Amino acid sequence: MLASRVRPRVVNLNKSIPRLRVQYSTPSEPQYEFLKVSTPRPGVGLIELHRPKALNALFTPLILELNAALRAFDKSTDIGCTVLTGSHKAFAAGADIKEMAPKTFAEAYGSDFIESWSDLPNLIKKPCISAVNGHALGGGCELAMMADVLYCSKGANFGQPEIKLGIIPGAGGSQRLTRAIGKARAMELILTGKNFSGQDAYDWGLAARVFATPEECLTGALDTAETIASYSRIAVKAAKEVVNKSQDLGIREGVEFERRVFHGLFGSEDQKIGMKAFAEKKKAEWVHR
Repeated sequence: MLASRVRPRVVNLNKSIPRLRVQYSTPSEPQYEFLKVSTPRPGVGLIELHRPKALNALFTPLILELNAALRAFDKSTDIGCTVLTGSHKAFAAGADIKEMAPKTFAEAYGSDFIESWSDLPNLIKKPCISAVNGHALGGGCELAMMADVLYCSKGANFGQPEIKLGIIPGAGGSQRLTRAIGKARAMELILTGKNFSGQDAYDWGLAARVFATPEECLTGALDTAETIASYSRIAVKAAKEVVNKSQDLGIREGVEFERRVFHGLFGSEDQKIGMKAFAEKKKAEWVHR
């Protein structure tokens, strides 16, 4: 009797057991607060300083992001050259005084303050072009000069005005500016804190090219970067190395160093590819080895 009255209970598993939603993580592009990073041309990385309310004033968080972005492009097999720029109004209007003002000698010296600003010239192996528009003052001028090639518009405003704050350039301004434009001009500019124009930068040899407008400046930098990125990465790396070495060696030692690097490139696949393509009047298809 009991058995006949017992009805089997059907359990709806879909209702009684909640469904588990599994989220799979996927690689994503690094997120930056003070930069805009893109790849607008084949083989070209573009980094735009983006701190508009402060005219791209440089401070540690921005520099750390910049170093990370530069290292990422430097390691990427898809990138052969990087362009660094700011806005039409300011490449970088200097270092952030709010960060510097309260520091003591012990804090600045003990922590090697702004040493991290030198990653671009010291650690980055691929070429970098700075496209300078608007203000490039103090640390901004120094950052622009750290690039391998400097382009600017006529209206760019350069300067090392640190003397007006009771200090001196601290990220290479006194050294790179002097080597680029000579001791007499550099001494005058650094001692007086006077600014100079983009046209002056070109006329004095600091800038490789000068453009009428900011738009033309950035386009010119991207064009050159795309050209550089189209060549053998091995040869480009070697070319940058030997030119930079000229700043450290005498002419005799420099030529000997250049010759050794030149000889070394005959061990690369790209040397064989390049010369074969030239002889056959074809476009070289580089393998970057």
